[in-house]
Order: sequence, then C-alpha cells, then structure tokens
Amino acid sequence: MLYTDKTCREFIDVLAGKEPVPGGGSVAALVGALGAALGNMVGSLTVGKKKYAYVEEEMRACMEEVRQLQKELIDLVQRDIDIFEPLSKLYGMKADTEEEKAEKERLLEEALDRACQVPLEIMKHCGRAIELSKTFAEKGSVIAVSDAGASAILCKAAMEAASLNVYINTDMMKGKVRAGKLNQECASYLMEYTPLADEVFEYVAHKLRSGN
Repeated sequence: MLYTDKTCREFIDVLAGKEPVPGGGSVAALVGALGAALGNMVGSLTVGKKKYAYVEEEMRACMEEVRQLQKELIDLVQRDIDIFEPLSKLYGMKADTEEEKAEKERLLEEALDRACQVPLEIMKHCGRAIELSKTFAEKGSVIAVSDAGASAILCKAAMEAASLNVYINTDMMKGKVRAGKLNQECASYLMEYTPLADEVFEYVAHKLRSGN
C-alpha cells in the first residue's frame, strides 16, 4: 500500500515510530499539498459568485494550476519514501576492501544527490503555491481569506522543512562543489518565497484584524 493511501491516523502512527520512512521530506510534501488545497478551496468559494465575476477567469486559471501542484506534491510524499529507502540501505552496505569502500562511497554520493532532488522539487512547487496564495488572498472570496493566508504559511513551512532535507544530504556529500550548488538552489527558493509567504500572511492578518 502506498503511504498516501493510508488513513491520516495510520500515516501519523507510522511516522511517530522507529521506521526511517516516512520522514521529514514526505511530511513536507504532504503539508505543501494541504497548503495548495486550501488555495484551491478559496477559488472554489469564489467562482460562480456574481460579486467576483470580474476575476472568475483568473480564479479558474489559478485553480487549475494549484490543483496540479496539489497532485504533484501528493505524489512527492511517496517519491521521497521511495528515494530514501535505497540510501538508508547503503549505509549498512559491507565495505572491507579499498575497492568496496570506494564503490560504497560512489554509490552513496549518487544516492545523496538523488535524495536532494525530491525536497528541491517540493520547494519549487510550494513556491509557486505561495505565489498563487497571494492572488487568492487579494482577489478571492473574503469569506475564505483566512484560508488563503493559511495556504501561504503552510507552504512556507513545507518549504523550510524540505530545505533541511536538502542540507542534511549535502552535508554528508564528499563532492563539495556539487553540494554547494544544491545548497545554493535551496537557498534561492527560501530567499524568494519565504518573504512572500510572510507578506501574504501579514496582508490577511491585517485584513481580518481591521475588518476590511
């Protein structure tokens, strides 16, 4: 059974146990998918309303895109599990001779690089979901504006969690040039999108506090 087919309770119970998967990467993807879904909820409560007819076309376009992000993030929950399991097994790989040690190091380096790709993809998708949350917050139904804000901060949390999964893998890489490039890509997502998520949150919080 795919982990995404488990109940919420089953998923959390496994997560809380000793098994190496699911872990932080899968949780980041799941939280990002929830954030994207909240954005889509705002759109669903906006389209078809006369009051928002002037933004209906834009809302529908945003909803179509965020639905795809939501789907891809859910898929990344399982992909993170699938990509981590071979890496975890490599740590226990027998390596007595110099040749075996060199081969283990080569395989670990490749596996660590691959293990960075899923969290980076999570970060990319969450960044776009944050951009869309801004549109949902500013142009979506006022009765769901809190959900647009929640969408932004959930996607921000997912992005930050995913970044730690990049950094823990690059920290163990021997190839520091490659590790540096992966870290730089990771940092660029954080620098671009976390301030935007904060901006959306503050916009929504101010709107709710002031009653406007």
